[in-house]
Amino acid sequence: MQELLERKKGLHRKVLIVDDEFIEREMLKNMLGDLYEVSLAENGAKALEMMKTDRSLSLIILDLHMPEMNGYELLEIIRADAELRRIPVIVLTAEKEAEVKSLQLGAADFITKPYDVPDIIRARVSRAIEFAEDSIIIHETQRDVLTGLFNKEFFFEYGKRLDEQNHNMPMDAIVLDINRFHIVNELYGREYGDIVLKSIGDSIHEIVRRTGGLACRSGSNSFGIYMPHNEDLSNELESYTASLEDMVGDKNISVRIGVYLDDGNAADMEYRFDCARLACQKLRNSYNTCFDFYDAALHNKELHAEKLINDMDRALAEKQFKVYFQPKYDVTGDTPRLTSAEALVRWVHPEFGMVSPGEFISIFENNGLIHKLDRYVWNEAASQVKQWKDEYGRVIPVSVNVSRVDIFDPQLGETISDIAKKNGLEAKDLLLEITESAYTDNAQQIIDMVSSLRNRGFKIEMDDFGCGYSSLNMLTSLPIDALKLDMKFVRNIEKNPKDLRLVEIMIDIARLLEVPVIAEGVETAGQMGLLKKAGCDIIQGYYFSRPVPADEFRRLIEA
Repeated sequence: MQELLERKKGLHRKVLIVDDEFIEREMLKNMLGDLYEVSLAENGAKALEMMKTDRSLSLIILDLHMPEMNGYELLEIIRADAELRRIPVIVLTAEKEAEVKSLQLGAADFITKPYDVPDIIRARVSRAIEFAEDSIIIHETQRDVLTGLFNKEFFFEYGKRLDEQNHNMPMDAIVLDINRFHIVNELYGREYGDIVLKSIGDSIHEIVRRTGGLACRSGSNSFGIYMPHNEDLSNELESYTASLEDMVGDKNISVRIGVYLDDGNAADMEYRFDCARLACQKLRNSYNTCFDFYDAALHNKELHAEKLINDMDRALAEKQFKVYFQPKYDVTGDTPRLTSAEALVRWVHPEFGMVSPGEFISIFENNGLIHKLDRYVWNEAASQVKQWKDEYGRVIPVSVNVSRVDIFDPQLGETISDIAKKNGLEAKDLLLEITESAYTDNAQQIIDMVSSLRNRGFKIEMDDFGCGYSSLNMLTSLPIDALKLDMKFVRNIEKNPKDLRLVEIMIDIARLLEVPVIAEGVETAGQMGLLKKAGCDIIQGYYFSRPVPADEFRRLIEA
């Protein structure tokens, strides 16, 4: 592009004159020689040889009737060559009927025989060169250099224009991402990664050529295709992905494809691609299929999630989040005894009413906002423990959740210690629940953090024990004070002897580790009896009480 800009500032351009008539060639050379560097060829074959040797030509002036490859034949060769077709061609002709055919073959302009006055010919040559150079510069800025596809900005601009010109013809939007492309670059190098990208770009060029529409490279490893609506697209996607895999030639590289099919609602182009992108993102952790279609339910779910995210700060400030408490009972003696509770959060949303934690916890975990909610719950729980202590003269320890995000906060220990001190509590009055799966993410770092929390006096409960696939060897080194069985292990112990035996094995493991066992999700007297017989220490679940607000929890303390 720099070369083009320099040439546009006034440097000489190269013009090739192709004509079998010596006098004609010399006449044109005399007209243009003071402005351009002129080369001459007496036929199409000689001109083609010169063009392949010198790729810096700015213009070709071409006679149509010559021996050894005429002008029409040379035009066809130029049009078929991706590099040569950027050179503008002015045709020399005295035949009106030749103009249409020449235009169809890519000619830019005409010079009629006998020749016009020199100034007119110079103006035509100058205009053709400048127009071609401007077109090349525009082409370079609107195309991705590696793949030749449109860049994202021009893609959407042309797509909108296409919609306007075709009266909003039904169009489908496709988003294609390469799975784990950063790993490809790390394992094989960026040069190989570029080969993969170019191969996929070539296959997308072919798809667009066959189906119509536009395509772009919209990100480092993502592509967009905007094509006329196809009722059979769902059936044809398999052949598309197969052609992509054949073109790439590496079975270790796979793609995921999200599709928005035109549904007649006249949605704008950006909306269609937003929807296709949602469908593509849905496949991020899927290994069963490489493509999926957008549906309204998915979109509404995303909008709802975004609404909850946007409302979070206000909800914290207005205390819309309510902390409920579910009691835990020590069942090792003859009579169950209230020993502690678990803090569970509910959201009383001004628009949606009571929002289940199943709706918002995972959202906040995925975007990192969970640390704000956790601190809110820790403060609320500690404050409530203090109130019960002041009112009843006894401490009811409360367990609070510590998420993966919290664990990687170097100030975690200081933060929780400050909360306990502010409420006149000891560290052991706040029990910290950490899921088993968290220990397997970055074992040593988490073990170090949990050890520092225990050194401050906090008790650690491993939550969801049995779901995180910890090795027995790893369990012996984990700093924990209790194991909490996930409720799914308890659910069927009355009906399925294998489930009961599995629970008994986990209780045996706890005995080996010399820590108590907590079973949550206990709903029936039968479950309670079997767990007590197996040696479970603490029971939590609807058998004793559902999670209740702090005011209702008082009756459990007073019982």
